[in-house]
Amino acid sequence: MVPDLKVHLSNFNVTPVTGYPNSSPFRRNCITLFPVVNVHCNMSTISSDSFNKDSGQFLERLGKTLTQRPFYHAGGWLAFLLFLITLDMRLGEYPFGISLLSQIINIVFFAIVVYLNLLYLFPKYLKNGQYWTYLLLLFGTALLFTPLKLVLKYGLFNKTSGIRQDILDNLSAYFMSMFLVAGLSTVGKIMVDWIVTNRKKEKVENESMQSELRFLKSQINPHFLFNTLNSLYALTLKKDDKAPDIVIKLSEMMRYMLYECNEPRVPLRKEINYLQNYLDLERLRQRKGISIKLKVNGNVADQMIAPLMLIPFLENSFKHGVNANIKDGFVIATLNVEPRSIHFILENSKGSVMPTQVHGNRPSGGIGLVNVRRRLDLLYKGKYELNIRESPGTYAVHLDLNL
Repeated sequence: MVPDLKVHLSNFNVTPVTGYPNSSPFRRNCITLFPVVNVHCNMSTISSDSFNKDSGQFLERLGKTLTQRPFYHAGGWLAFLLFLITLDMRLGEYPFGISLLSQIINIVFFAIVVYLNLLYLFPKYLKNGQYWTYLLLLFGTALLFTPLKLVLKYGLFNKTSGIRQDILDNLSAYFMSMFLVAGLSTVGKIMVDWIVTNRKKEKVENESMQSELRFLKSQINPHFLFNTLNSLYALTLKKDDKAPDIVIKLSEMMRYMLYECNEPRVPLRKEINYLQNYLDLERLRQRKGISIKLKVNGNVADQMIAPLMLIPFLENSFKHGVNANIKDGFVIATLNVEPRSIHFILENSKGSVMPTQVHGNRPSGGIGLVNVRRRLDLLYKGKYELNIRESPGTYAVHLDLNL
């Protein structure tokens, strides 16, 4: 317990309430008046602590503004000064020296009001939704600094009767110009904040999308390699002469995946070449009687496409279209190429039972189509149409893609 400390105040003895921590709101806001009554003391709306905090934040914002963007601000004020001087000189009422000094004073007071608005009033009141308070304080700021500016100009130009008379005749115009500049600074701040917020949002969304794309692409390559290496392993066990050809084709495809597919877009001709290598490899490792075809129609020139976009469809077709349960399997692919779009059609035979993975009972090949749908959504949103049709004996994919 803290001992009571009594202070005489008029006819009362004043003592702090004991038994509460120093930080307790009860202790800060209450005093006990002896002998018989307790009186609650309302603290000032703006305490010395909050004032020090606000002033510290204001000075911090001012320092950042003057150190991080000095050239932009200096350039803007200089351009504004030149505009005002040019306007004065076109009117031809005052000599250049007087006009220059007069407009420098205007710029200094404009700058004071603008920075007081942007660094204190705007973040403290407008951003917190206190619109009427902000408007009243902005009005008061203009009302305060306009007379100060006019008194200064009136004293400096005591020998220039034209300026003195202009001040006396246009008091309201001087106030309105100050308030207008402050208001325009608010509009500019709102626009800049909106642009910055949108850019940050786009950057976060883009980083998230790129991260997801890298993850999806990382799943494509091991998925294909797993299937190919399994087939290569089976052929080596049989000492099949096709094994060396499979190794060569596989090395060419690996070179493409490692050195070309890191770019967001690759030439369409390279992607087609990759598909052809893939089908050549499948022809080597598939049993006889399987029909595998790829037909390319149109002029393949400088079109660009996201890498490994079509290969999951082919992988899926071989998993479902040429398994051992199908007697005469087929995979028929057609790619129609236009200057700024492609139309990919793929049909394959389908067995009555979907093949399953070696480990587990989940049907194989699901990850490929899920990934390609997601990549299409991320890279070609609103620019593609994917239709998948299934019948008892066939499976067909139609992809229309605007490049």
